[in-house]
Amino acid sequence: MSESHRFPVAAPQAVPADQAAVRRGNLGRVLRLLRDAGPRSRARIAQETGLNKATVSSLVAELADRGLVTDGEVDRGGAVGRPGLPVHLDGTGVCGIGVELNVDYVAILVLDLGGEVRFEHRVALDVPALGAERTLDEVARLVGEAATAAGAAVPVGITVAVPGLVRSVDGVVPDAPNLGWHDVAVLDGLVARLGPGCPVRVENDANLSAIAEWAMGPEARTPDLVYLTGEVGVGGGLVVDGRLLRGTAGFSGEVGHTPLGDPAVVCGCGRRGCWETVVGLGALLRAAADPDDPVHDSGRDLETRLAELAARADAGDRRTLDALAAVGTGLGTGAAVLINLVNPQVVLLGGYFAVLGRFLLEPMTAELRERVFAADLAGARVVLSTLGFTAAVRGGAHVALEQVLDDPTLVPAPEPIPADPPIRTETSA
Repeated sequence: MSESHRFPVAAPQAVPADQAAVRRGNLGRVLRLLRDAGPRSRARIAQETGLNKATVSSLVAELADRGLVTDGEVDRGGAVGRPGLPVHLDGTGVCGIGVELNVDYVAILVLDLGGEVRFEHRVALDVPALGAERTLDEVARLVGEAATAAGAAVPVGITVAVPGLVRSVDGVVPDAPNLGWHDVAVLDGLVARLGPGCPVRVENDANLSAIAEWAMGPEARTPDLVYLTGEVGVGGGLVVDGRLLRGTAGFSGEVGHTPLGDPAVVCGCGRRGCWETVVGLGALLRAAADPDDPVHDSGRDLETRLAELAARADAGDRRTLDALAAVGTGLGTGAAVLINLVNPQVVLLGGYFAVLGRFLLEPMTAELRERVFAADLAGARVVLSTLGFTAAVRGGAHVALEQVLDDPTLVPAPEPIPADPPIRTETSA
């Protein structure tokens, strides 16, 4: 990456560690409050955080120096006494970058701290044929393009979503069968290409999608949520009591490889009878169209191909309708296991499940009613995601920005401009 695309890092702070940690935590508390609850006067911030007014004033001043908050218009509100000056989150100066690698595309999205999308792009790409090294070259190119498009918003983190097993502690992908990747050091590869200035994380795509749904989707902040995404593979993200369920090694959510399919059918992972052989995109396309049909052409945009299938279903094409009904029934079989196991409030369908959801919901719900043990689906609702194919990149950008909310000092304050030296005048002797 060129020098113009490298990212600044904050200078270390010359403050005792314990005092600095407390202050960082308090800065984050104030910033999160403004992000989640909206503009607040300093007095109200003090009341809602439990911090004293002098401390809040000092924290707000520092956040303002770092370009993270601004003062708004005076809000008199009819109250007696001195009017409060509301403090607003200023999300324009920093941003997070989310990247998604999938079988036939790479997507990228830039989200600023205020939640505005600054840049979004998806490139059709045959990732398995391209291989890991050339794919990472393309990702690095897209990150440079995104950083330029972000303008004055400084990227503070990059999160890469991968469909497969991801060891997030070191950014290695032990196994992504649909990509044909095994033991790929994604994090090290990207740092070598981008430089060390901007932190990079690597996460499972379904987990990041679940985070996006929990943070900004139509069912945001639902404490118990199951997210299912359908693409070439099938992934799941489980939020239990407001926390993403990762498991011992961080490999939870690989629901596509549960043995709920036909034992005679071989999955991309090499095993037989995986659930994604019944409900994955490949299963739908095989059932709905002949191999030479344009909907099988992975070089075409996926949403365009799905729109063609939807048009055929709307026109009453029996083969397409039967294929969709079979996928819906298969979805109900697997989702019933998850409902019986974790008793979520919401089951969210993402990826192609959301795009074609109006054809899937009826057979899925019928199967759920047959297989969920408790009455009324144990209180679960099945909902179509409105984030569509952007869920993973939105979740990645959100995760990248979270570190600023944890530690706002990662955003450097501008260096003070040195004062001009006094002008000396000479007098005659």
